[in-house]
Amino acid sequence: MSTNDTPWEPPLAGTEVGHLLGALDRLRATFRWKADALDAAALNATIAASALTIGGLLKHLAAVEDFTMTRKLRGEDMGQPWTSFGYDGSNDWEFSSAAQDSPEELYALYDGAVERTRSRILDALANGGLDQPAHAASDEGEHASLRRLLFDLVEEYGRHTGHADLIREAIDGRVGEDPPPGWRPVSGQFTFAHS
Repeated sequence: MSTNDTPWEPPLAGTEVGHLLGALDRLRATFRWKADALDAAALNATIAASALTIGGLLKHLAAVEDFTMTRKLRGEDMGQPWTSFGYDGSNDWEFSSAAQDSPEELYALYDGAVERTRSRILDALANGGLDQPAHAASDEGEHASLRRLLFDLVEEYGRHTGHADLIREAIDGRVGEDPPPGWRPVSGQFTFAHS
């Protein structure tokens, strides 16, 4: 199987940065595959007693991407497009407000956040590497490193990709650990880091 068929696969043998970013991008691609090509009704579908939706997860992960690489890394406000969306910083805002957004808005918001984050990560790596201190710090003043922020993103995606997997299976039966070889998104402008 060619890497052109599976551009989300991390390297088999590479650097720490290559593996870390590769794992993050594989989780992003898997999440995006679980969220792809859904209409407004499907993006707002829930299962069992949970209020969690794929639309809410798209908006939440977009916010996590931008928040991590602006506020946590640099100490900056998130700015646009969040200001226009009315982001209020509360823990559940993304989940509760996503039902008001069109599928096009949700896919564009998520895909744009991934692109911004990739760019910010590459800039940070070029200007300090994984060990550079981030703005985020403990109450005692110990600063997180860029490495810690990236591992936190991997953890966040691991948790929410599992949620999306369950919801998507309930919507239309789509199952699988990774996107099938050759998959490309139907909705939005999601790109692969290594395509």
